[in-house]
Amino acid sequence: MGKALVVVESPSKARTIKRYLGKGFEVKATVGHVKDLPPREIGIDVDGGFELKYQVIRGKGKVIQGIREAAAGCERVFIGSDPDREGEAIAWHVAQELDGGGEGPEIFRVLFHEITRRGVEQAMREPGRLNQARYESQQARRALDRLVGYEISPLLWKKVRRGLSAGRVQSVAVRLVVDREREVQAFCSQEYWTVKARLAAAEPPEFEAQLVEVDGKKAELRCEADAMPVVEALRGLEVRVEGVASRTRARHAPPPFITSRLQQEANRFYRFSAKRTMALAQQLYEGIDVGVEGPTGLITYMRTDSTRVAAEALEEARAVIRSSYGEGYLPERPNVYRNSKTAQDAHEAIRPTHADWTPEKVRAFLDPDQLKLYTLIWRRFIASQMNPAIYDVTTADFVAGARFRLRASGSIQRFSGYREVYLERDREEEGGGGEGEPLPPLVDGQLLRRVAVEGIQAFTQPPPRFTEATLIKMLEEKGIGRPSTYAMILSTIQERKYVDRDQGRFVPTELGVAVTDILAESFPDIVDVRFTARMEEDLDRVEEGGLQRLDLLQGFWGGFTASLDRARTSMKDLKRAPLPTEEVCDRCGSPMVIKFGRNGEFLACSNFPECRNTMNFKRGEGGRIEPVRRASTGLTCPTHGKELVQRSGRFGPFLACPDYPACTYTAPVPTGLPCPRPGCGGELVERKSKKGRSFFRCSRATECEFVMFGQPVLRACPRCGNAFLQETRGRSRGVSCPNPSCDHRET
Repeated sequence: MGKALVVVESPSKARTIKRYLGKGFEVKATVGHVKDLPPREIGIDVDGGFELKYQVIRGKGKVIQGIREAAAGCERVFIGSDPDREGEAIAWHVAQELDGGGEGPEIFRVLFHEITRRGVEQAMREPGRLNQARYESQQARRALDRLVGYEISPLLWKKVRRGLSAGRVQSVAVRLVVDREREVQAFCSQEYWTVKARLAAAEPPEFEAQLVEVDGKKAELRCEADAMPVVEALRGLEVRVEGVASRTRARHAPPPFITSRLQQEANRFYRFSAKRTMALAQQLYEGIDVGVEGPTGLITYMRTDSTRVAAEALEEARAVIRSSYGEGYLPERPNVYRNSKTAQDAHEAIRPTHADWTPEKVRAFLDPDQLKLYTLIWRRFIASQMNPAIYDVTTADFVAGARFRLRASGSIQRFSGYREVYLERDREEEGGGGEGEPLPPLVDGQLLRRVAVEGIQAFTQPPPRFTEATLIKMLEEKGIGRPSTYAMILSTIQERKYVDRDQGRFVPTELGVAVTDILAESFPDIVDVRFTARMEEDLDRVEEGGLQRLDLLQGFWGGFTASLDRARTSMKDLKRAPLPTEEVCDRCGSPMVIKFGRNGEFLACSNFPECRNTMNFKRGEGGRIEPVRRASTGLTCPTHGKELVQRSGRFGPFLACPDYPACTYTAPVPTGLPCPRPGCGGELVERKSKKGRSFFRCSRATECEFVMFGQPVLRACPRCGNAFLQETRGRSRGVSCPNPSCDHRET
């Protein structure tokens, strides 16, 4: 048997697989996609059956040539790109480049669900062929996204500002955030009161009961005037037990992770973004060097919507539970979980490849973030195969006089079950932790001692703004996107400045609101949740062979072109008619309007160009605009003698004359930190690179080349006495001295 070639996506995966396959195989990496649509044109022949005009990605010519040369001496080629739609597209493009008119090597498709010796050898024993339907589904998705983006985005450039983008899925995600914000702004908080009594029985502990009925009706206390008479009345009445009910409640283990749940829990536990979570999961999947074992994949494939687990993995998990926690924690049969109705069930749930590789066993080989994510995955998987937690729950009713009924509930955990290993952060945040205040022994008719009675004022709360975790949950519930797309969706809407974060929660920018509104008016289907969900279902049907790609695209294109024609003439033009406000220019008295620039939205005088007054603003309660007045700088313009103001530009903040740009004088914003280079005498100023990354350079840039990319830490260096330190990132996270002649470092 001649030598064979295996083609995968990642160089690190290639190294791991090469070690397992040995000398009879050569392994090459594509380093992602090798072909794509042209970057500066739509690349789709609409009139020719929606054929996609692919071309080799710039810089990938050498990669393809290397794969061709390696395949020239082989009888068989196994393409092992990721087992999803994108991986299938890569496999087809590689196969097309290797097609020798029937004279080339025989091409197989292999699916590596885990990068371990067992997983790799099993995949190589069961090679298949390229999946035409899955490739067609990917082509349909790529075409839809391209058509929407390349047809709508130029309209946004013309009507709002250049550089904007619209997306078939991202625009719906932004709409969800915008709609939630409008609910928050429109919410009218209502006052209400609760009355609670602190009670004591013959045996401890004391406990709290809440008023639930007044005169046989639900207690509804709207204000202090309603609540305080009830409080005074209860203080003078005896409280007697009237009904005690006890029951046992089982709280079952959660299923092993699917992609969306992993992203949600990683965000709740560690505040990882979805993008960060998937990057870490990719590293754990492709292979980590674990000492004598060498590079080994620690988790199964991380893009999945299925809770299914292989039989051998279940047995490994049960063995770990039996040896580490005891028979009492092990159910008679393995726990099995249902998939959602939309699940494709193409891959297993996300789990450790070896259940007995505990987090403690691999700790030495992982960086802190990798260890956090691996621990989360390992604990969730082991917990999913454990017995439920058991609680004794008691509910008691109490009467006070003839008018008032109170109620108290308490629970005690009798058996920890799966919670010995894993506590779901989402249930804890929602108040479902399971353990409440325990109640003392109570019997009907028993009189209780009042310790205290109080009325508590509260106000109804608006619906919470989305976090990454809750937005992913909403996208999943609505059927928008698929597991492999959530991280990209959230990343894109932030990079495009359609949403910002406020204390970890998404808030739409004025740009996001404006773009959503004009898209909803001109392209109602594109930002419609149900339409987008149906489109996802149609893409799944293409993959399953129940719908042809051409039929899907033709059905979409007919309605889309009609909307495009209307939008070209009727779409609101925010360049010609910026958004009006109630604010007035403090220079000329003209109304202020909201404009959209490269660096975000701002207030500008409508009397342009005669008056060039601009200022930043923020939204207050009820969506009211609050101008942000520029703080005093104490510096003056050498040309006009006016006090300099701070502005924001493409490369970060800077000082300028109030008459800018009529007066071209500018200066960097001082930080007050001296340049660390000995003998320089300059001062550090903050700037931004073309990619938006902040850095600090010396104000004497023409004479001093000092540049610092870490954030300053306002603490003197203990070794050389420099006035501050800097943060260092990457694998060597910590704090170091920026002085070039000092090697002080703290980890």
